[in-house]
Amino acid sequence: MGILDLRGALVALLLASSVVAHGGHESVPEGAAVSKDPIDSTLWIHMILMGFTFGIIFPLGMVLGIVRSRWHVPLQIVGTVIAVVAYFLGHAHKGRQFGKNVHASFANLLMLMLVVQVVIGLYLKLHLSKGIHGRIRRFFVVLHGVLGKAMPIVSWTQMLFGGIAANGFCQGDHLGQCLAHFIMGSAFIAYGIMLTILLLVGQYWLRRTGRSQEFFDSLVIAAWGCVNTFTEHRWGGPWVHNDLQHTTMGIVWWCAGLLGIWMSRKRNGRPKRNLIPAIVILLTGYAMSAHPQTLMISTMIHSIFGYTLMAAGFTRIIEIAFVLKDKNTVSLDGSDPNSFQYLPPFLLYASGFLFMGATEEQMQLLHDAGITHVSYVLILYSIAFILFLFVNILLHIYAVHAWPNSAKPSAHSRSSSTTDPVQDSTFINGHARSASETQQVHDAEAFELQGLISDEEDEDVPGNRNHVMGPRKAEDEESAPLVGKEASSA
Repeated sequence: MGILDLRGALVALLLASSVVAHGGHESVPEGAAVSKDPIDSTLWIHMILMGFTFGIIFPLGMVLGIVRSRWHVPLQIVGTVIAVVAYFLGHAHKGRQFGKNVHASFANLLMLMLVVQVVIGLYLKLHLSKGIHGRIRRFFVVLHGVLGKAMPIVSWTQMLFGGIAANGFCQGDHLGQCLAHFIMGSAFIAYGIMLTILLLVGQYWLRRTGRSQEFFDSLVIAAWGCVNTFTEHRWGGPWVHNDLQHTTMGIVWWCAGLLGIWMSRKRNGRPKRNLIPAIVILLTGYAMSAHPQTLMISTMIHSIFGYTLMAAGFTRIIEIAFVLKDKNTVSLDGSDPNSFQYLPPFLLYASGFLFMGATEEQMQLLHDAGITHVSYVLILYSIAFILFLFVNILLHIYAVHAWPNSAKPSAHSRSSSTTDPVQDSTFINGHARSASETQQVHDAEAFELQGLISDEEDEDVPGNRNHVMGPRKAEDEESAPLVGKEASSA
């Protein structure tokens, strides 16, 4: 009953606050989305707390929940308390007032998701398994996981709505191009995040599917191309503005996507890498770099966006063809990617932020404020760096809990068949060993080598032709988590 009372109280508070949220509309000028008043400190605190909670605490809590960390529940409780406080601060502010907008409406849905998530989490924490609880527990476990993994996506959407509502953007004739920029920009960032996940922790899943990464990339590209082909132009009406360019880009996407799907398998049905998705990204960047604009700053931002996207496609081609040489990973277990492999995902992050920051209203605002495109591009790249860092931190937390052995100093000793003597004389983060420490390492290696040679001489006698290193090599291959599982599945 306590849980039901808590849920009822939270729902009542949400409904009451939604009524309060409708106040203040009379101060908004006719035909405008926001008043001309500045944003007050209360609303700034609301935005900072909400961004911290839904942008950092809840994604971190999601990862801790996946790895079943004891810090999952305390962190989620702290995040929920901050979110509830920030929610009411958003309805208690003075200063700038807002008309009816999607951010205010979507906030109620987001908080309702949070309430359901908290209630289910508290129910599961009671560990009730007798009677009907045993039959419905599995359903609530799945629902709790789905809501938790969907929360970052919904939170991202709400934060975008918040930025749009705060400035009164995407109104009237600007709505169409505004949606295109934010949807496509978010898609590029999501693609970069997926590439990062597959690069760092997703190789075993990819091998289990029996498909190459380009199969899934090409499938999404083909589907997205079909949507763009029939939605970028109002059929039956005149071709205006950039309708033709957007439609032809959609045609290229689904044509290339179908080719990429076909080329993602060998004759024997085994998965095969290909360059088609990278070429599509490169062509899209080329088209966007020459996109005609009305303002000079908008032209420059779109050009840099196009060049960044072209660089993402070009570096992806280099990665597949020359770094990986059509393989899935550089190391045996996929836990030690080449440093060059981080470049294509990051460039997709940067491309997404550049495109989301290039709407007509944003460009007009920058033009009126006298801000140069160089300063703006550096700010957007800085945001891309921060997001890339945060995603890598989350994946690191997941990896060290999912595969504890991979975090040990000797974890990558079998990942590479060759060793670099310069790297052998350094510690983590590039700190060099002293001459005496290096000599100790070399002496130890010489001692081990001498022992192996003596063992080999003892074993190499008539009646025993088995080489001592033979079974050791097989044992090492079995100990590699991905290779061993792949061999057993084959």
